[in-house]
Amino acid sequence: MRCSRLLLQRSNALALYRRSVNTWSAVGAAFNVQHQRLEPLQKNVGLFGVPELSGPAGFQMAQHQALREAEFLVHKACTHPPGAVTVETFDQLSDSLCRVADLADFIKVAHPDAAFREAAERTCVEIGTLVEILNTNVDLCQSLKNLLGNEAVLATLDSDTRRVAELFMFDFEISGIHLDESKRSKAVALNVKLLDLYHEFLSGSQLPNAIDKQVLPEHIRHCFSIDGNRVQIGGLHADSPNELVREAAYKIFLYPNTSLLLCLDELLAGRHELATLVGYESFAHRALKGTMAKTPGKINRATSRDFKMMKEMKKKTHTTNPEVMPWDHAYLSSAIRTEMFNIDPSIYSPYFSLGACMEGLNRLFMQLVGVYFQAEQPKMGELWSEDVRKLAVVHETEGLLGYIYCDFFRRPDKPHQDCHFTIRGGRLREDGVYQLPVVVLMLSLPPPSGRTPSLLTPSMVENLFHEMGHAMHSMLGRTLYQHVTEIIFYPLPENLVSRLCESKRVCSAADTQLQIFYAALDQVYHGKPQYRSTTDILREVQEKFYGLPYVHDTAWQLRFSHLVGYGAKYYSYLMSRAVASMVWRQCFLQDPFSRVMGEHYHREMLAHGGGKEPVLMVQGMLQKTPTIEDFVDALVLDLNANVKSPVL
Repeated sequence: MRCSRLLLQRSNALALYRRSVNTWSAVGAAFNVQHQRLEPLQKNVGLFGVPELSGPAGFQMAQHQALREAEFLVHKACTHPPGAVTVETFDQLSDSLCRVADLADFIKVAHPDAAFREAAERTCVEIGTLVEILNTNVDLCQSLKNLLGNEAVLATLDSDTRRVAELFMFDFEISGIHLDESKRSKAVALNVKLLDLYHEFLSGSQLPNAIDKQVLPEHIRHCFSIDGNRVQIGGLHADSPNELVREAAYKIFLYPNTSLLLCLDELLAGRHELATLVGYESFAHRALKGTMAKTPGKINRATSRDFKMMKEMKKKTHTTNPEVMPWDHAYLSSAIRTEMFNIDPSIYSPYFSLGACMEGLNRLFMQLVGVYFQAEQPKMGELWSEDVRKLAVVHETEGLLGYIYCDFFRRPDKPHQDCHFTIRGGRLREDGVYQLPVVVLMLSLPPPSGRTPSLLTPSMVENLFHEMGHAMHSMLGRTLYQHVTEIIFYPLPENLVSRLCESKRVCSAADTQLQIFYAALDQVYHGKPQYRSTTDILREVQEKFYGLPYVHDTAWQLRFSHLVGYGAKYYSYLMSRAVASMVWRQCFLQDPFSRVMGEHYHREMLAHGGGKEPVLMVQGMLQKTPTIEDFVDALVLDLNANVKSPVL
């Protein structure tokens, strides 16, 4: 369970926490002013301070070094007597490869220089291939079996070490270690092929679609990017007040791409073949046991109420099509909130400078868990873009916890996605020194200009809190092994805060239903083969789980990039929301800034990383073992609290 979802709930209370502020701290100022150029005569320290990465060729050097280290550690693991050192060696092996692969995984999508991106991509493929080979290495697996099969040795291990050993063994099992040599080789080949398909699908899912500009009505062409006689449409334009713009963007951006459809077919087929090869009924069975795809009727009824409100709102726009269509969902929801509570983003943005939000997060973390940010001056070559900010995360008594690189601002060719990247996991090194975690947060915020700071909309603030929750989970986790690892918005009037909080209750059921649709589609795609097109499956699942009709000649699944990273696990968004709801209501509702509960949350949930079973962490936090019914009830309770029936 990560803290990002809980931070969103606490952010509403945060805006009511008042204290006079006359000047910005160094943290607030760092994000409210334009970047300062580094002195060109400084020594180039390489990306993230890795000396080899002062140029693209450095990836090959870092890769070769990681491969040599891996070879040594594999030999050590296979020849050393079973004991705690076995697990430590496995973790060293994982860390040596992940330190290079994780960094490359970020650079291949975020670096503005194509040479860096291409070099990083090649490194990802090479390291990924080696990982798949190691996951079917019989001698390496046997060294772990010797440990797990020796009860006397196991009794000497602490619970974290035993858990990590079991996780490594699980990796072997799902990779087909039990198969004969020919089938193991086939499993490796399938995994390597899937790595290529993942890259192809993710790249294709981000590309715009182009259409002859003559096809579009002249009066809406200016809403899109025009390249000669072609119009480039790279998004849904879901917030546009012009219905025709929304409809055109939806139909063109989601128009089926034949080669990408074939790629997705091959990807899903490859995952199923791999799963059955290693002994699972489907890829979904391999990825998880149990799911929240079975949704209660209570949510469906609340969703119907939301769609009725949207239909009434659409009538007021003098539309030619009175039915609510998929391209209307986001816009009509926003229009209802604006009409009911007058929460036009332009009213709030002057209060939500990025510096103010970061200062607010800084104070929140200090209040709850005794942690604060320090703005640091990066060195030459450390950053991939000059507008990136570097934060040190410091505990009031424990000292430096790690670093967060904040890649927050829009720039040409930067992916338009909000996400969190682990660059280096935290772990206790062999010399007794803790390896500090390093992460990157990537957002798409407007940059500051001159004396004007970056001003955020309420939805941007939510995204910032969500992604910072991921980062702080990495910072606050203190595991032995990396394998598991004032007024804030002053002087914002209280009535504006109240209206913003109330507005979040509008159409929340429809938004939840959309997430259920995504989770259900993910499950069906990764279940038993359907022997029909992914678009036909999409149409059926959408009609069953969403409530708005499928639009002919569209293929939304080709923009569902989460299919790669969250294959058969997209439901975890709903699960996290349910857990956050339970934790919020039981532990923080009465006092959102309780240091006692903040420390309890840190101790029971955040500190373990992946070194403890998630259900045990929730059990420790709530002092009860939640059932699947508890998770569903928590979602429904949120909807019942959020849904009101206003008269439009």
